[in-house]
Amino acid sequence: MNSLVLILVVIYAVALLVLSGGRRGGGGVDYLLAGRRLTLPAFVATLVTTWYGGILGIGEYAWRFGISTWLVFGIPYYLAATVFALWLAPRLRRSGAITIPDLLAAAYGRRAALTGAAAVYSATLPVAYLLMLAVLIEQVTGWPAVAAVVVAAAFSALYVGLSGFRAVVRTDILQLFLMYGGFLVLLPAALAQTGGLSGLWAALPAGHRSWDGGLGWQTVLVWYLIALQTVVEPSFYQRVFAARSPRVARTGVLVSVVMWIAFDFLSIFTGLAARVLLPDLADPMNAYPSLAALVLSPWAAALFTVGLFATVMSTLDSNLFIAATTVGHDFARKGQDPQTERRRTRWGLALSAALAALGAMLFDSVVEVWHHVGSVVTSTLLLPVLAIHLPSRWRPSQAGAVFAMVLAAATSSLWILGAGAGGYPLGVEPMFAALAVSASCLVIDHLRGA
Repeated sequence: MNSLVLILVVIYAVALLVLSGGRRGGGGVDYLLAGRRLTLPAFVATLVTTWYGGILGIGEYAWRFGISTWLVFGIPYYLAATVFALWLAPRLRRSGAITIPDLLAAAYGRRAALTGAAAVYSATLPVAYLLMLAVLIEQVTGWPAVAAVVVAAAFSALYVGLSGFRAVVRTDILQLFLMYGGFLVLLPAALAQTGGLSGLWAALPAGHRSWDGGLGWQTVLVWYLIALQTVVEPSFYQRVFAARSPRVARTGVLVSVVMWIAFDFLSIFTGLAARVLLPDLADPMNAYPSLAALVLSPWAAALFTVGLFATVMSTLDSNLFIAATTVGHDFARKGQDPQTERRRTRWGLALSAALAALGAMLFDSVVEVWHHVGSVVTSTLLLPVLAIHLPSRWRPSQAGAVFAMVLAAATSSLWILGAGAGGYPLGVEPMFAALAVSASCLVIDHLRGA
């Protein structure tokens, strides 16, 4: 099967290069946001695929903790995305901004923008997705992990750099069909061996049928707070800023929520089937590839594996480009000409790919990366960014916004570093502690200015 997968992956890689190498456009908004001309179908395709790069992590979590995966990685994100669509998307599209730090700069000044840019860069550096892609490459080729990471990072930077955000959108349209098609093939084949959905449910361990997967309410609740990252998710903002109109932005997010619900059904129940059919799996991150090898023909399993490549790559390339945009647009001095901005963004691609590769070599759990990065970034950005949309009398001062972001980032980071065998300090999740610090800073700032 690996030979078949390798052939199909090469064809897929060539297709990505062809799609990315079309009209390249200029710099500035044209390179960073495809000229703000995204239609509704293109908007939905690129947003839906970008949100699912952590597909191996979903398989890992479903295999370990069962149906609670939907309560952790599904429902809170649907709610947050719906709030984003109805409240924020139209007004963000009308703002004329290019990035989240642009919004922070307009509301709080340059220091807040740079602090926010550091958080955005941390959030979008695609360590987890590069780790997953390297795992897939390693399985197919037998290469050492380091070689797989380097090749994945270099190729992603290469094809995204050709035409910028246009490359991301064009390739995401292809990847949408591959990611849905793969699971539409695998899940029915797996259910045929478990006796359908009812047989699958009955065969699951009791803990896998419980709402919390045996983890406790606090562990589940913290993911609801991490899901608030959706409200400050850079990939959402990027696509809204690139939409043809405020209506396209709002409708596009709502349609995407419906498509995410459908894909969650496919991917989560496939993970549950892997738990039933492969109860002794050594590495749960390999739940989907291992299940495909068990229940599908060689060609069907090869096609499914290419669908996994597409699902991971669609998020990796998007996050890599946002990280590069942060370097070329947000960290750079303002007033640069569009061509200089494009050149600096391409250098940002190279830098970000190298740093993501280093991070992928240091971590071995996708879920752990999501938890740590989500805790730090969400607590840093959430309240100051939301405050931008409040009446001016309720907005923090420039100094208050900066202090809230810096202290929240420091608190969540120290909380994570201070975790021991007994868990986090005081038995409190990093997100809770950091958001409490951020809220306290903003309240004190408001009282001082009152």
